[in-house]
Amino acid sequence: MDPNRTFGEMPLPLFQPATDEAAPIPLPGGKAPSYLADHRARLRERFMAGGAAAMPDYELLELVLFRAIPRQDVKPLARRLIEAFGDFNRVLTAPATRLEQMDGVGPAVITELRIVEAAAQRMARARVMHRPILSGWDALLDYCHTAMAHREIEQFRVLYLDRKNVLIADEEQARGTVDHVPVYPREIIRRALELNASALILVHNHPSGDPTPSDADITMTARIAQAADSMGITIHDHLIIGKSRELSFRSQGLL
Repeated sequence: MDPNRTFGEMPLPLFQPATDEAAPIPLPGGKAPSYLADHRARLRERFMAGGAAAMPDYELLELVLFRAIPRQDVKPLARRLIEAFGDFNRVLTAPATRLEQMDGVGPAVITELRIVEAAAQRMARARVMHRPILSGWDALLDYCHTAMAHREIEQFRVLYLDRKNVLIADEEQARGTVDHVPVYPREIIRRALELNASALILVHNHPSGDPTPSDADITMTARIAQAADSMGITIHDHLIIGKSRELSFRSQGLL
């Protein structure tokens, strides 16, 4: 850059494109096409009038993408994402490495998806933390589904409860692969003693969508229950979270 050149002599771009979009072709006067603004306004009005229940997944995703990609038609990208990952929830929880492989997805899109995902999890978690779990079982199941049902890899969580069955900690114990997660009973019990927890609820997901327990799931649960019993700690349940339903070891007579 010429150090003698003044700011007023520097050419300024009409747009500063987001990292997820190519520089748009401006209309005379530097304006984006009016149909984009009209479409976005109509979609926002429909959302505010009727909420998300009546909107297909791709339109709800469009609303999220509006912030990340402000000057382009995001409907094609929304449809591609739904087609690639299956539904709105799976797009939100998709690994960044897979999202980055999608044409039109960059840091701005991934950031917006992560913000929405974090907000949903925080709201669901707030309904169960520091509250009696056994009397709010439906809220617990909602939280577990929000946090884990649409993950592409297995995740194992432990919910630690006090003597009044109030949830005092919710911690991710381990992450694994699409069909396996390493779990260490000694670490679970050690953490329970640190927290002075009196009871536990074990939770993990099955990315396949089918919550039917494997032989390894049953064996691992028995090992944790044995270790917990030796320390006077109760295992209330082990929940396996599938895509649309969950399985309770307690209700199935497996615990």
